[in-house]
Amino acid sequence: MSFSRMLDRKGALRISLMGAAVLGLLHSAPASAQSEGLYGPVADNAVMGGRLNMGLLVEPPGLDPFHQAADARIRVSVLMYQGLFYEAPSGTAEPLLAESYEVSDDGLTYTIKVRQGVKFHTGADMTAEDVAYSYNYIRDPENGSPGAGDFAIITDITAVDATTVEIKLSTPNASLPMTLGNKYGAVVPAGTFDDENARNLMNAQSVGTGPFKLAEFVPNSHIVLDKNEEYWEQGMPYLDGVDFAILPNSASMLVALRNQRVDLVALSRPQDVQQVEGVEGLEIERWPSLGQASIDLGSETKPLDDVRVRQAISLAVDKSEVMQASIGDFGTVLGTVPAGLQEQWGLPLDQVPMQGPDNEKAKALLAEAGMTDGVTMTLTTINGYDWMDAAAVTLREQLGEIGVTLDIQKVDLGVWINNFRSSQMGFTFNDWATQPDPNLLFYRHFHKKPEGADFRNWANDEASALLDEGRAEADPAKRREIYNEFQTILAETVPTIMLFSPDHITVRSARVQNYVQHPTGWYYGLARTYLSE
Repeated sequence: MSFSRMLDRKGALRISLMGAAVLGLLHSAPASAQSEGLYGPVADNAVMGGRLNMGLLVEPPGLDPFHQAADARIRVSVLMYQGLFYEAPSGTAEPLLAESYEVSDDGLTYTIKVRQGVKFHTGADMTAEDVAYSYNYIRDPENGSPGAGDFAIITDITAVDATTVEIKLSTPNASLPMTLGNKYGAVVPAGTFDDENARNLMNAQSVGTGPFKLAEFVPNSHIVLDKNEEYWEQGMPYLDGVDFAILPNSASMLVALRNQRVDLVALSRPQDVQQVEGVEGLEIERWPSLGQASIDLGSETKPLDDVRVRQAISLAVDKSEVMQASIGDFGTVLGTVPAGLQEQWGLPLDQVPMQGPDNEKAKALLAEAGMTDGVTMTLTTINGYDWMDAAAVTLREQLGEIGVTLDIQKVDLGVWINNFRSSQMGFTFNDWATQPDPNLLFYRHFHKKPEGADFRNWANDEASALLDEGRAEADPAKRREIYNEFQTILAETVPTIMLFSPDHITVRSARVQNYVQHPTGWYYGLARTYLSE
């Protein structure tokens, strides 16, 4: 195998392939600091104009950033909608629609200056009133935003004047600026949701402040974004627009790449890179990840309500084998956090309890739970997430060794999201990315209700208390101790099994320049991409 490797100025690990049959290079490339600008580096002598064609395997169930929880939505909607801060890959929250902010000595009041000269896609000027309205809408649980729990600690948001917003907290929250990004929600015109049709209208027109605005969304076909000609960041974006083609499977994606019908794709199965390596005019790049593939074990489903059953499943899982079947060597086996958070926030891997494979101990736990004759369970996978197919077959074989029989059920993403939102997850694969902060990774997912969503019905009092402590603690060393203790309980009682972080693999036409893949997997980098002449 012949390859070259280097960290370029974007901080991405670039790989040049020349006739290799298998790409087995493992790496630990750092997330790019992106000090040259939001969303990625500002290009020297960028070519203005042109439309980029990008392939999508998983269709967003909708483009409403306030009510749609799917990661497939976030990947696209971050180009249309913006929050006060940007989730920089470095782990810091960079001002976006905020210009600056101050925090009171007690950590309970944030005073934020709002960026001036920003227009919505509607043409209206953005003011502090719009900011206060938008975040107040998100945090009100009556409005049904999946991100409401992230903002539960906020007691009041007011527009002090046209350019200043004041946010008051009930207790300190070290990750508030990162929370004020735009994974869930965004800044939209005040009164947007007074129209009862507003949610549906977001699939036809965008009302954000982002570099692109929605021109058309045709389900099962395509999404068209046009350049926001009134975008506040001078000279951006470079492209006239982005046309997303929604493709049915990886095979069609690879054909579209080879036939030059799409210019850029993010491969859902990184090993598919072998199908396009060596193709003239295509460039393959590998990027660090904040995503995770995982198994969720909802305690509302019998026999998963018995911790011994969950522990037995964890002990029977060979994570490395599942990863190899799913994505080959194109990822990192996990303990209790995604790969991009391990060094700073992860429990040391040799301290993570209930890690397999240990089939004898797993069988003993099942016997203790009264299941000496075995048990049959249903495993849910999601259409369009190709890695889950191979993972499900492998998991079925592994659990069969301890007497657990798996029936595999595939559902559409919309069905899965409804189960997720209603805390009826059962036994399922999951695929999600986090922002680079442990509070945002853990709190909403695992804190007991009503403060958290507790999607897996874990209801663990001790773990919830630690999550409260970790969110309030500003000292990084003390936060690390708190989150290590939390992760120990997480692994010991098994509401979820984090399997692996897949590397982000993008394939682009040689004419696509300056694209940086954000470690969340979201397509921020298109705001800095241009097409060479």
